[in-house]
Amino acid sequence: MSARTYSFEKATRALNPTGGFLAGFSYSLNPYVGCAFGDSGGCPFCYVRTLAIARRGGRPWGSWVVAKANLAELLERELRALERSGRLGGTTVFMSSATDPYQGLERTAGLTRSALEAFIRHPIRRLLLQTRSPLVERDLDLLRWLGPRVLVSITLETDDDAVRRALTPTSPSVERRLRTALAMKRAGVPVQFAIAPMMPNHPERFAALVDHAVDRVIVDTYFDGDGAGGRRSRALGMGEIHARLGYEGWFRPGAEAELMRALRARLGEERVLFSCEGFGAV
Repeated sequence: MSARTYSFEKATRALNPTGGFLAGFSYSLNPYVGCAFGDSGGCPFCYVRTLAIARRGGRPWGSWVVAKANLAELLERELRALERSGRLGGTTVFMSSATDPYQGLERTAGLTRSALEAFIRHPIRRLLLQTRSPLVERDLDLLRWLGPRVLVSITLETDDDAVRRALTPTSPSVERRLRTALAMKRAGVPVQFAIAPMMPNHPERFAALVDHAVDRVIVDTYFDGDGAGGRRSRALGMGEIHARLGYEGWFRPGAEAELMRALRARLGEERVLFSCEGFGAV
């Protein structure tokens, strides 16, 4: 694995209009470019690895991260403009769509924290904060201030730590992410699990595990969530990876049916959402 590089650069804007999978949101917000989760190639399923941005400087995705040095200034300016236009109260933001807002660099850069402070000063309708990192617990004070205007969405692809170690070995353990979700819920912060993409699991056990920890769950798959009907996931070799690990039965359309049934039986229909429509239900 090559050494990771970290740098700071100025961006041209903070909020970017959405479309496609995120069409239910007004804007996406990515405090960083690049992602330090995963090995030098990133998480094997991450579709961002197939995009042009992943080839920045000829270095592999996962080996570099760029912090948007002027993010706080840009976001403040853009939120003020939305306020002046009367659109702020109806604005919804997805943070983040192409990086994790709580990767390691956030500990010192604090870009995500500065963004939360801006959203407190300029309240929007809803902010969805998507992460797999327990570092989000650091900002519980700000998340409490945001209250029902924020939804913390924690990625939890499986209930089986053996699966997690096989497919995303550098991600936090299942137990650690469960503790993070419980910390949010006990603090009164709206929280969900994003089972995205769904990996091999034990449906009934998974349903029992998440029931008490979050307000709702969203299930997504390699086929419904990669923005290309599964073509990106296949091109990334996810079928071969599953077969090599003995999980081939899980890499197919419809593999989520048993988990969806178990979740709905345990949590109720209203707390179990699916793929694009689920993420857009803010």
